[in-house]
Amino acid sequence: MTYTSEASSVHDVAVRSFLRCGDCYPQLPPPLLLSSAASSVPAAFSFPTVNHRHRNLRVGSTFVTMIPGGQSLVSSPPVFSHDGKKLLVCTGCTISIFSTSTGMKITELEGGHTDRVTSVVVVPVAAPSSKFISYCWTSSIDGTICYWDFSVPELIKKVKVQLPIHSMVIPNISCTPIGSSEKTSNLYAFISVEDLTISADENKAFRGQIQIYNLTKSQRVRGLLAETRKPQLLSVSKNGEFLGVTNKRKLDIWKIPSNDFRIDEIKKIKLHHTKKLTAFAFHPKLRMVAGGDVTGRILIWIGFGRRKFSGDSQATDKKMNLTDEEKPGVRNNDDADSCSTWHWHPSEIKFLSFSSDGAYLYSGGKEGVIVVWQVDTGKKKFKPRLGSPLLYFTESPDPSLSCVTCADNHIHLLKMPTMEITKSIAGIKLPFSYPVGHKGLCTQVAYDETAGLIAVLTEDYCVQFFSLFDNHEVSQVQVCKRNFQPVDDVTLYVALVSVSLDGSLMGTVDVKIPEDGLGGLVSLKFWMRGSRIAEYSLSTVVYEPHSDAEISSLAFRPGHCMATTSSFGGDFKVWIHNSDIKLNDQLHQRTGWRCQSVGSYKGRPMTAAAFSADGSVLAIAAECVVTLWDPDSNVLVAVIGDTHSPITSLSFIGNSEYLASLTGGSTPQLAVLSTSKLRLSWSYKLVAEALSSSRDTSQFAVLVLLNSQDEVDVKENGVILLFDVEDPVPVATWMVKKAKGGSLAFVPANPSFDEIKAIDGEKPSLLVYVNGDHEYIIFDPHNMDNRIGKSSQTNQIALEETGMFGYASIYGDLSNLNPKQDQVPEITFAPSERPWETIFNGSSHVLPPLTKLCSTFLASLIEKKPSMNER
Repeated sequence: MTYTSEASSVHDVAVRSFLRCGDCYPQLPPPLLLSSAASSVPAAFSFPTVNHRHRNLRVGSTFVTMIPGGQSLVSSPPVFSHDGKKLLVCTGCTISIFSTSTGMKITELEGGHTDRVTSVVVVPVAAPSSKFISYCWTSSIDGTICYWDFSVPELIKKVKVQLPIHSMVIPNISCTPIGSSEKTSNLYAFISVEDLTISADENKAFRGQIQIYNLTKSQRVRGLLAETRKPQLLSVSKNGEFLGVTNKRKLDIWKIPSNDFRIDEIKKIKLHHTKKLTAFAFHPKLRMVAGGDVTGRILIWIGFGRRKFSGDSQATDKKMNLTDEEKPGVRNNDDADSCSTWHWHPSEIKFLSFSSDGAYLYSGGKEGVIVVWQVDTGKKKFKPRLGSPLLYFTESPDPSLSCVTCADNHIHLLKMPTMEITKSIAGIKLPFSYPVGHKGLCTQVAYDETAGLIAVLTEDYCVQFFSLFDNHEVSQVQVCKRNFQPVDDVTLYVALVSVSLDGSLMGTVDVKIPEDGLGGLVSLKFWMRGSRIAEYSLSTVVYEPHSDAEISSLAFRPGHCMATTSSFGGDFKVWIHNSDIKLNDQLHQRTGWRCQSVGSYKGRPMTAAAFSADGSVLAIAAECVVTLWDPDSNVLVAVIGDTHSPITSLSFIGNSEYLASLTGGSTPQLAVLSTSKLRLSWSYKLVAEALSSSRDTSQFAVLVLLNSQDEVDVKENGVILLFDVEDPVPVATWMVKKAKGGSLAFVPANPSFDEIKAIDGEKPSLLVYVNGDHEYIIFDPHNMDNRIGKSSQTNQIALEETGMFGYASIYGDLSNLNPKQDQVPEITFAPSERPWETIFNGSSHVLPPLTKLCSTFLASLIEKKPSMNER
């Protein structure tokens, strides 16, 4: 994991493969590079395989500490603790533990896994005396199973499986609970793994396997329970008697023995359907199973397995003679008494879950509605308008609490049975796809660099402000006043968002898609920040700011209430904010934005815009050239460069005279232009996804995409290059994952990061990399000696509620009665000048008698006359 400045084979692989040198491109000396193969890239720069909240990357003999954030909360189903007071959520390679009463993060389990965690199984308690004990098992894509005490938290045991684990259940875990005085038997885990030795390109290849592991002995049970095309999600009945999995158009169900067993002794049945099954659940008490398919139908099989799972041979013979008419709804003579169908959902069923008493069945899908079915009658009621497709529904041991997991990276805690949302655990909103035909750039994120916030566009017409340092949502701004329906066709979307340097202004662009060529509308909206950070109010709406042309970019002038928009229609506009306008000799307080000037250059499409650091120069990309303008007078000052493809991004480099541009198309390019000499300074032929410059220094960072022909690990499909503007040799390089759709930003160091060394009395800027899944890391690229040791995130973490049990819950904690250790000093009491404020404070058993209190209280109400000596 070390970097070196000496030449190596990695230099040719990781740098020359994407820095294409030509006649006008300088030859690269070896920059700061990896000293070994690409497979040894530090995990901290390889999403999602990050290990710790603050993790060190070795660079030479120093360390740089990075802070990850933005992990997905919805990659796997969450699990409640045995008392329902905590919720365990899979977040990348860690397990975050939230309080169900506050919705805040308590702690996390880290250090056990190096890749995404896929399953959590909480160990039940045996008796009230063991309620202090909190254990769980977790599985991960890294091929390990970990055993935790999450009350500490502490890793106790690790079992190595050597294959990626996509799902895990432990059926007989209730038979051997922690704290039981009985002798525990072997504990078995059923795991769904992926066989990486089989190529995914092979026709009809079975890469998924269901294996059994003896967790007590840390060894695998010989044989395979089943093979599937790909790893499947496992489900187990509440009593641990049955295990099931969806397999295309059928359900595979196994009866699990209660004692030690062999794989060939496990009995299996199949329940067939005509459509692909996507979800299923076992009834907690009856021999009933529910399955949901891709069309939204729910099938209820009653009395499954009576024929094969029963030990009565006579009953088996009688069931064999039953016809399809005697088993209504059952196909292919399946082993079930009957099968009924319910249908309400218009699209694929994402989850099915029975209530703890088995009286109700919960279902959900893309339409964002929880449907509650009464099992006996089939009647239903709804919990609508959750605003996002639903993924999982989890019941708590507390019958008054449940949670639903949404596809927008939110988890809602529900009060049962009303299903009222009591708390929400909000992660960063996930990226979404723009509709076909969108011409503009995919600008889904912007940065409030001063406050350390990222502004994320959401599918439900909002802008989410997310704290990079605290890793939690700050606010959401509703851009369009319209209810979002996930199942509807996309007719409206927010295309652009931009935030001013100081965060006081925000601009958004939303586009209404025309229907049959009619009704299209582009709206430019300006927002003003209120008294609180990330709270904006709408100031001005401009309809069709560039006629029917789409807006390509939006930028704010530093230190001024001025903005510019460029369009593919061939013009740009400068907007200013008016406050006081005098009409008819009267002063009217009118606020709003208006167009000050319009500019164009030879009718070419305007593809990008940027202001200089002091706001004196406006750079507009006119397709393949960069035009420089005076923003106040709207006068063309100069024209620089002439690329072969349209320019997609512009950025002034700090307070320097240089301007960096990115070009896409068939001839991509990174170019650094000198505004004083009006010429190209240096450039590289590379495919860049994002560009960001530092305000404090003359450095900038570029996110470069690696194509499939590069001889590097396909997981590391991007590189971050850090340049000094006057030197074409990269200062540093970092390999990253999921670079497509990623972004970069320089943000000021958080004041709580006390261990960052100051440069010239000021703390340096930190670099933020956000990948295509909106996961991110923060690190200091300027000084590799700096350690980011403390985060303000600790201020946001809710402390775990400490409860009292047994004697303490009734009488409180016993005090220490040892007089040698605790000697209470004598306390001298002095009369208060305002005794009525404190006279009745305290417990009733320590207050003096009423006869003494009355005289003192009445005396305090009477004004005291001063004595002769006091006059």
